[in-house]
Amino acid sequence: MSARGPSARSGFSLLELLGVLAIVLTLGALAAGALDRGSAALTAVQGELRASVEQAFLLARSRGRPVRVALGGPAPARRHPREWAGVLSLTLPRGVRWGVPQDIPLPAGMGDTVRAHLTGQAHPCITVTPAGTAEASTWFLSDGRDAVCLRLGDHGQITLLRWRHRLRRWERR
Repeated sequence: MSARGPSARSGFSLLELLGVLAIVLTLGALAAGALDRGSAALTAVQGELRASVEQAFLLARSRGRPVRVALGGPAPARRHPREWAGVLSLTLPRGVRWGVPQDIPLPAGMGDTVRAHLTGQAHPCITVTPAGTAEASTWFLSDGRDAVCLRLGDHGQITLLRWRHRLRRWERR
């Protein structure tokens, strides 16, 4: 009787199964590394920026008075709570900072914004009004590799751009 008779087991050995799993995991890791997701913290800030400005427009309309959006919150010991009434406060997560690294160019069609490009902001606070207008501003935030540019026009137009290091270009978000 041969080894492959009716009583012989068919299937894979544990060693063969582990070999196949190792190959699949290696290919999965390579594929995941090829995707350019960007920094999770920068992605979170990008969503927060848009949501905060849109929320400020809704609050200004409902309250009938201007609302400001500012990065960084009030320090209770130094600021009076009434001073921060009507301000939406955002905090930067660890690893995200103001400004753009030197090797990232300004977005296409954008003139040289000396202050915004160097410091990351044209105005530290954005003020929106019940009429839907806003104090035009530009904010740049970066994680050292990728960057986000929030541009707010004086008629309330929000433009959010993301610099993709791997692609070497700005993309509209």
